[in-house]
Amino acid sequence: MRNVATAVLAAALAGIGGVASAQDIAVATAGPMTGQYAVFGEQMRRGAELAIENINAKGGVLGRKLKLEVGDDACDPKQAVAVANQLASKKVALVAGHFCSSSSIPASAVYNENGILQISPASTNPALTDDAAKKGWKNVFRTCGRDDAQGLVAGKFLANRYKGKKVAIIHDKSAYGKGLADETKKAMNAAGLKEAMYEAISQGDKDFTALITKMKSQKIEAMYLGGYHTEGGLLVRQAKEQGLNALLVSGDALVTEEFWKITGKSGEGTLMTFAPDPRKEAAAKDVVAQFKTKGFDPEGYTLYTYAAIQVWADAAAKAKSLKTADVAKVLRGAKHKSVIGTLDFNAKGDVVNPIYVFYSWKDGKYTEIGSGA
Repeated sequence: MRNVATAVLAAALAGIGGVASAQDIAVATAGPMTGQYAVFGEQMRRGAELAIENINAKGGVLGRKLKLEVGDDACDPKQAVAVANQLASKKVALVAGHFCSSSSIPASAVYNENGILQISPASTNPALTDDAAKKGWKNVFRTCGRDDAQGLVAGKFLANRYKGKKVAIIHDKSAYGKGLADETKKAMNAAGLKEAMYEAISQGDKDFTALITKMKSQKIEAMYLGGYHTEGGLLVRQAKEQGLNALLVSGDALVTEEFWKITGKSGEGTLMTFAPDPRKEAAAKDVVAQFKTKGFDPEGYTLYTYAAIQVWADAAAKAKSLKTADVAKVLRGAKHKSVIGTLDFNAKGDVVNPIYVFYSWKDGKYTEIGSGA
């Protein structure tokens, strides 16, 4: 009898929960929650959770609370499409994602078809917004910069620092890695330096002996990697172990202390490009403090994910609508305050005039050193 009563009560509560949840607005973040890039998925999830917590504490959006859905694409394009379809079935109003460009680009088609707004906090390949604009889509945005801006900074640096010397350009074949390497190569070539080597590795590679041997024979003094921290960390560690002291230069995917856990002292001096540290923004002070009380350092793309949900909520409130067309119009039509500074989106959905600077790894920490390195 007790079991029957318990079952009835549980069913009643489930019914009440269903009614209550129907009043919530579902928003999502999607990225590599598992796999070798899961550290970035955690950044995104943490950023989304706190953004929603703070927005709900102030009354939500249009008088309704936000509810977070989390999608795990493991940075796999096919899995990203499956995740996008799952989120569409849950009728999310926003997806703050994905992380990898190779996931964001195919997923964007699903979001466009279902009228869902997508704001990537981390996908930097120009094709994400360029292709959407060519197709007339209005639902795709990003809070981060693009590889043509990031590659310009890295390419000019390499051309100036290594004039007359040998530089290797390496990429991991991914949309992000190859895109960034090619933009860097283009800028470096335009500044007067031709690469001595242009090589590809694969995501998941663990043994770079053959590549390092080739670089040693070519007397490479700097290697630029378009890729992620896992392969980058192994590459620089093995290079040092095998007697190649070439400087590793890379991009924003090295913005995680996981890189140093792979390299140890071998990572000393490695350079990477990223935006000026968002944790130092005046607007981020209170939010950073909140993260710290939770025992989490909001490095990398944590605050970019927070900002994606923040500016969407602001635009929805101003539009007095959750419709993607209405919100997208407001996003493009005004500047928006966020934890990473004031964001101004152009017609494509890109941030206007993104800034990239260099960071250097030393003693297990990365420190901003400016645009000229």
